[in-house]
Amino acid sequence: MPKKQNVAALAKVARKVRERAHAPYSHFQVGAALESDNGKVFSGCNVENISYGLTICAERNAVFSAIASGVRSFRRIVIVADSKEPVTPCGACRQVLSEFSENMEVISMNLEGHEFRASLAELLPRSKAGILDHPCST
Repeated sequence: MPKKQNVAALAKVARKVRERAHAPYSHFQVGAALESDNGKVFSGCNVENISYGLTICAERNAVFSAIASGVRSFRRIVIVADSKEPVTPCGACRQVLSEFSENMEVISMNLEGHEFRASLAELLPRSKAGILDHPCST
């Protein structure tokens, strides 16, 4: 079985990539470290756009990087932001993450080291339930 990364190492990656975020509008920098089932780590930071709807979150950037590298199976993600309470992925990020691993572990931290842990299934219950049978999917 591939070696699991420790949370501290993943948090270090997320903290470092957070500093590269492009957040000139919100000034809210976020970094993410996504661990694949084979132990590879992919990082991402948020990239804002003046049209907020075109902004890409750190979590999705990490997923897209992994997909571009041919990896599609993940065990956990660590998210770091400078916030009072640890922030969890937004709804769009939760849905994208669930496409690849509904049971992935989500660890959110602030810069002071406070953390929140949950499974993605807890954060986004029934993410795929009935979707393929929904009339809008045809």
